Amino acid sequence: MAPQNSTKKRKAVTRDSSAADEIVLSDGGGDLEALFLEGSVSQSEDDGSHLSISDTSAFDEEESVDLEESEEQFGSDEVPSDRGQKKVNGTGLNGSAGSISKLAWADEDSEQPPNQIVTEDANGNPRYIYQDIDPVYASDDSEAPETTNTIGNIPLSFYDSYPHIGYDINGKKIARPAKGEALDVLLDSIDIPKGWTGLTDPNTGKPLELSEQELNLLKRIQMNEVGEEGYDPYPATIEYFTSKTESMPLSAAPEPKRRFVPSKHEAKRVMKIVKAIREGRILPYKPPQEDDEEDLSVQHYDIWANEAPRPDHAMNVPAPKVPPPGYDESYHPPPEYLLDKKEKMAWEEADDEDRQREYLPTDHSSLRKVPGYDKFTKEKFERCLDLYLAPRIRRSKLNIDPESLLPKLPSPDELRPFPTTCAAIFRGHGGRVRSLAVDPSGIWLASGGDDGTIRVWELLTGRQLWHVKISSEDAINVVRWRPGTDAVILSAAVGEDLYFVIPLILSPELESRSNTILDEGFGYASSKPRSDSTAKSPAVQWSRPTSTRLADAGVLLKTHLRSIIKVISWHRRGNYLTTVSPSGQTSSVMIHTLSRHLTQQPFRHLKGLPQSAQFHPTKPIFFVATQRTIRTYDLSKQELLKILQPGARWISSFDVHPLGDNLIVGSYDKRLLWHDLDLSVRPYKTLRYHKKAIRQVKFHTGGLPLFADASDDGSLQIFHGRVVGDLMENATIVPVKVLKGHGVMGSLGVLDLDWHPREPWCVSAGADGTCRLWT
Repeated sequence: MAPQNSTKKRKAVTRDSSAADEIVLSDGGGDLEALFLEGSVSQSEDDGSHLSISDTSAFDEEESVDLEESEEQFGSDEVPSDRGQKKVNGTGLNGSAGSISKLAWADEDSEQPPNQIVTEDANGNPRYIYQDIDPVYASDDSEAPETTNTIGNIPLSFYDSYPHIGYDINGKKIARPAKGEALDVLLDSIDIPKGWTGLTDPNTGKPLELSEQELNLLKRIQMNEVGEEGYDPYPATIEYFTSKTESMPLSAAPEPKRRFVPSKHEAKRVMKIVKAIREGRILPYKPPQEDDEEDLSVQHYDIWANEAPRPDHAMNVPAPKVPPPGYDESYHPPPEYLLDKKEKMAWEEADDEDRQREYLPTDHSSLRKVPGYDKFTKEKFERCLDLYLAPRIRRSKLNIDPESLLPKLPSPDELRPFPTTCAAIFRGHGGRVRSLAVDPSGIWLASGGDDGTIRVWELLTGRQLWHVKISSEDAINVVRWRPGTDAVILSAAVGEDLYFVIPLILSPELESRSNTILDEGFGYASSKPRSDSTAKSPAVQWSRPTSTRLADAGVLLKTHLRSIIKVISWHRRGNYLTTVSPSGQTSSVMIHTLSRHLTQQPFRHLKGLPQSAQFHPTKPIFFVATQRTIRTYDLSKQELLKILQPGARWISSFDVHPLGDNLIVGSYDKRLLWHDLDLSVRPYKTLRYHKKAIRQVKFHTGGLPLFADASDDGSLQIFHGRVVGDLMENATIVPVKVLKGHGVMGSLGVLDLDWHPREPWCVSAGADGTCRLWT
């Protein structure tokens, strides 16, 4: 088959020409091939120049000179001009591959060197190789980017057999960095530069150095801080759902009936469970009891009971032997096994069961100096007793700290304020001071005693302001101020008489209002019509005292009862008061109305001997304390609510908490009892801190969580009693202070106490004839 003469054409675009002229390359054919074989090249006739291939050395020299000039031109800061650049053979160059090796511009006036080299490929055709463009970053202030390896995720180990490690963005090879010798590495390690890590960058093969920003990031991470500077881990909360109520609801559908009607299905399920509990089919969980007794059904065998010496065999299991004695059991133990003085004292003071070892290591220089066993006789004697009497029973000792059994109470310093010291002593009574009271304003203190005298003191200074002698035979059993600051009225019980007194220490306006309140009853009695002239006269008469001395001293009203009055208690509004006469039968408890001068007998037959009575601070409830119970009555419905059972043998006094849900009870059998009215009829707490009878108990009415009791042992016990409105939390009762100062006279100590209406101050009256202010 004849060879085909095919002509292959290739287009190459020159980079430096303004008009992209094409150079048509031919693979050969005809006369041109013979012409190239002869070794001559002919250019256009117009040019008239000839290029000889044989003269290659001169061509190479000229090319080298041109390359050096081009490097100098590109190394300078001047921009090369395009003027004077001409292309060899103006329009194009035609010829075969032959032996042409290089081609360059021939124009001597050209300012730019050639940018390509002409070689031949594998087929013998001409091949143009263009030189790499030098970006020319010669300035020191240049912000040129560093050389970046563009091999991507290809491991750098693929280039281990090559002198380069990859290519940059221009396709230029990146040479492998030179590795220093061992001495250079040592010197670099001694003088460690900032950012040095000792690692090699896998992309560039150079030592990996960290920037200032990366070092700061690592420092924040090591200090458990947020990596990003300025990051706020606690941004402001964005209120997605506001508290504003929308005027238009999301759904206007009516509420379904099942939301407000109790479920009958659930009620049936609950009643079914309740019935099962009552019938005993559902029992509460009880933890299984650990039986210490051995199960008799399990048989135990002693395999070494009748052991005989046998030769060693795989099936022969010998009895375990006692371990040999240690170094500490030697008569001459090493020094590290001996105990020092503190360890010996601790071993001797410890109980036999708590000791780690039964013996004490002792050092002897020789075996003959070891003494006899000192407990030999005692052990033999105990052994004989065991054999003679009965075997000993080892009882395990409970190592319980007594302080762990006590309830965890707050420190008294955290519960301040409360009275701690005696600030003033009031002296002037000729005998025992039976009662005292602080007026609602907290300025005056009234007291009464066995000398039949009522005295009014200035509380802060202890100065006596006013006094009046009511009786020379009977003692002042009790004094109480009327509640409220609109008027000042003092009530006092002397024997069977109840007196109402206005001390002569008031301002004219205040004294006038007080007189008006006392005189209102006389006007009501005179204006009341009498339907029957034969009607019975009231059992209690209200009148003015017959003695002008008492009237001039301020004693303006008198009421005579049929028995000795022991207790006076006012209603919070100041119009009603109750008196208790333990010796009276039907008239033992009386309720008086001051504005009408009326007296009522609420009980015809009262079970038990009454001891005290008091009104509820906020509700129409009346408390009556008998010898062993406290009865609560509803005055509006006139019925019995409940009967409290403190469990005391003889109740002496009680007081209701200002909130009305709790009360405290004092008894002659040295017990203080706290009752929670919502919890049970039994006492919530029973406190025993006194050695003798408790005479009086009192709550602080000014908002402070304090209460106190007075005893015949001459002391007052101050307690912190905090009550909260949450029914799930119980009251907190903490004893904080014991106040001592009163003397005991005739087995009687502190007879009465009262609190300041606002301050944490307490006032006490004693059998030694003094009153004391505790602050």
